[in-house]
Amino acid sequence: MVFNWLNAREATEVGTALADDFVLHSTPGALGTRHKQRGPGSESQQLQKFLQRFLQRVDQKTGPLKLNVFKRAKLANSFKWRLLEKGIERQLVDELTQALVLRLSPHQANSPMPETAQAATTRRASGNAQTRIAMGQEYLDKRAYAEAVSCYQELLSFEPRNAIACNNLGVALTHLGRYQDAEAQFRRAIGIRANYADAQCNLGTHLRVTGRLVESEMPLRRALKLQPTLFDAQISLATTLFVQGRLAEARALVEKALRVAPRSAEALLAMAEIATREGQFADAETLFNRALEADPKAPAAWVGLAGLRRMTSADSAWLKGAEASVAGGLVPLGEANILYAIGKYYDDIGEFTRAFRSYQRANELQRMAGDPYDRDSRRGFVDDLIRVYTRETLSRAKEGASDSALPVLVVGMPRAGTTLVEQIIASHPAATGAGELEYWGLAARKHATVLRQQPPDARVTKKLAEGYSSVLAKYRADALRVVDKSPFNSDYLGLVHLVFPNARMIYVQRDPIDTCLSCYFQRFSPAMNFTTDLAELAYYYREHQRLVAHWRAALPAGTLLDVPYEQLIADQEGWSRRILEFLGLEWDERCLEFHKTKRPVMTASTWQVRQRIYNSSVERWRHYEKFIGPLLELRDLRA
Repeated sequence: MVFNWLNAREATEVGTALADDFVLHSTPGALGTRHKQRGPGSESQQLQKFLQRFLQRVDQKTGPLKLNVFKRAKLANSFKWRLLEKGIERQLVDELTQALVLRLSPHQANSPMPETAQAATTRRASGNAQTRIAMGQEYLDKRAYAEAVSCYQELLSFEPRNAIACNNLGVALTHLGRYQDAEAQFRRAIGIRANYADAQCNLGTHLRVTGRLVESEMPLRRALKLQPTLFDAQISLATTLFVQGRLAEARALVEKALRVAPRSAEALLAMAEIATREGQFADAETLFNRALEADPKAPAAWVGLAGLRRMTSADSAWLKGAEASVAGGLVPLGEANILYAIGKYYDDIGEFTRAFRSYQRANELQRMAGDPYDRDSRRGFVDDLIRVYTRETLSRAKEGASDSALPVLVVGMPRAGTTLVEQIIASHPAATGAGELEYWGLAARKHATVLRQQPPDARVTKKLAEGYSSVLAKYRADALRVVDKSPFNSDYLGLVHLVFPNARMIYVQRDPIDTCLSCYFQRFSPAMNFTTDLAELAYYYREHQRLVAHWRAALPAGTLLDVPYEQLIADQEGWSRRILEFLGLEWDERCLEFHKTKRPVMTASTWQVRQRIYNSSVERWRHYEKFIGPLLELRDLRA
């Protein structure tokens, strides 16, 4: 089982038909009812004979079908519940269902060999496991996730190495928002059966949606190596690649999936997301609507449509569809995603109280997937950087450093305007934008023990310089400047300067309350756990500013340029000229027409940076002043 379960409609219909057939051709004495006990004698013998004929019909009807374990479970479930609907007593239904499950099991059907006592015990245990898997699947289909968890846990208590039960338990736990427990079950299933493609797919998907993007790729590739036609793994891997900015690889996978299933909502959604990031908004809208034709409640389609433009009160049909998707039952992170979009709708039309309530609930759900924010850890991290990367240290030449002036780091808080500045620079013919590269964050974590105690030695410096140069070389070969606009590079400016002393750094500063509120209104990875709580956002911002103030004082003059977002909005040309001059690039009018530059934009600002400069986001926080008490404490940090 994977998050999008296999299509088993035919198996379900056959199960229902078998139940109807059983009731139609049975005698009242053989059937019994929920209120009638079956006794010994002729009726029991009659039932045994009828059971033999019934199993023969099972063989006839199911023989042509290609039933995997999940479709067998669906068939058995539909058979069971149909009999219960017809008033057949549960004890008899359970016996018949177990007989059906055993008959459908490839290693049990038509076995002519007599059983030993041990074999009979094994058969009963196997039948019990199959029945419970089927029952758990039924609970999942009915969205009774707590019952599914109980069912699979009970099965695992007497059969702890049942990989299917572990995997399905992980799915149920995901729906309950118990993400750490779910991951443990997916890994447990893989530990029991390394070649279990569905569990590998589920683990990879789980890692991505909980914020471990790079880590998610490997299990998804394993799933496809084990089962190249596993549709869900194709789409999930395409999503992982797409979020990393590897659009060509993602598109190839999605196109392959669409050739097999041209009406697949999941594949259409993936293609729509790629079109969105490429700025093809009309194509994206068409694809999102095609996905809704296939699945009217597809939450990602409603979310995607909301991000293509500013919503108006005329979009009430969108709101109705989005709310219906929520009402249909979603995993917590899925519900959070669509609640962020509903919040955007209300914000766009000026209903700010409703907007804030929707964002608030979205953040409550988002917090379920991440660890609690650790203030002490953040404060200690900032303390270490300030202690190690002093002005004196940063003024000395470093052996192994690169003299390249290619890197441009555009940094700042998330939602501070870094994408806008990158787009302006990338519109220059001698520059290109690389988006949000993860290089420095990954490097800092890899060498954390050393780099938080002392500056890098010559060996590490040379290794970091070569590694980053290799990453930047993947972009335009003729570019004089390559922009890396990861906001979190703010943490590593001292380290970057030691490795690339000629790199230029631009810090984008936006009103702190507007910045933090925009973070609160944006769905980020669960790893960015500070964004889901206003008090934690305020704390994070203060520590962020403490570190940036240190970089301003410690970095050599001419290394770092401060760009105030509000001033950039008010004087676009003046600040654009100043930015290009700082980078040593001649003025080019195309930088004023940045919204026309055709390039993939992978951040949440993909629509905004393709519009002309607008000032409606300045002092946006005033609409929400009565809700954002913790953020108002940041007034003293405003310019």
